[in-house]
Amino acid sequence: MAALDIGEHCTIQTCNQKDFLPFVCDACSGVFCIEHRSRESHACPEVPVKKQVLTSGGSTSYQCTFEDCKGKELLPVLCPHCQKNFCLAHRHQDDHKCEKLEIPKPRMAATQQLVKNIVESKKGLPASKVRKGAKNSATALKVALMKLKLHADGDKGLPQTERTYFQVFLPKEAKDTSLPMFFCSRWSIGKVVDCAASLASLKNNNNILTAKKLRLCHPLTGEALKMDDTLLSWLARSECPLYNGGNVILEYLDNDCSELEDVTVYLTQS
Repeated sequence: MAALDIGEHCTIQTCNQKDFLPFVCDACSGVFCIEHRSRESHACPEVPVKKQVLTSGGSTSYQCTFEDCKGKELLPVLCPHCQKNFCLAHRHQDDHKCEKLEIPKPRMAATQQLVKNIVESKKGLPASKVRKGAKNSATALKVALMKLKLHADGDKGLPQTERTYFQVFLPKEAKDTSLPMFFCSRWSIGKVVDCAASLASLKNNNNILTAKKLRLCHPLTGEALKMDDTLLSWLARSECPLYNGGNVILEYLDNDCSELEDVTVYLTQS
């Protein structure tokens, strides 16, 4: 009885591994094993990447194509939508103003408009009511901050003056709904995400191009905060800031997603 010849060999000469379920590249039509299926791993000739050779050591680097950015990476970081190369700081669609970035969903646009309307409505109230409402909000934040300080987890080496406390609402599949944490106000949002993921024992694949990204989101608008923004810049905002002692949401988002669909799903679970 003749043996069945199933599968194909990877076209990478140094690999040549036979895969029973080979992958066909949609750009160059080459056949590859699971290890070389991505365009980067088999150096797809159909995906142009801007290269620049460094003068020191002659090693190859990849220049960021975002406006006047001079950032470079040792490996290509391609946007899966516009297929252009960027540095890590501009790898997300909203960070490099991707030409294929989708318009925000109507539900979230309505939520953002609602927040704006609430802010505008406060301007027409008598000064006494505004002061009373602000006083009550400030008192509530102080109480929440004191409670968080009793139980929050974080880097114990941080000075008390640099600590910012949040009730961090975790991804839907996490075992805990939320956890109290503190971070350094001078950290970037990216570092805050990494620290929160470690404290909550969450899978963090933010360094993998095609994986879902763990993002920190605003508790009112659902906006995914830019990874290279600083926490301090969000605390100092005049419109929809973050508050020391307030809430933030941590969730896995697709690469082309810049906001949560419904923030109330998280905040009502507490």
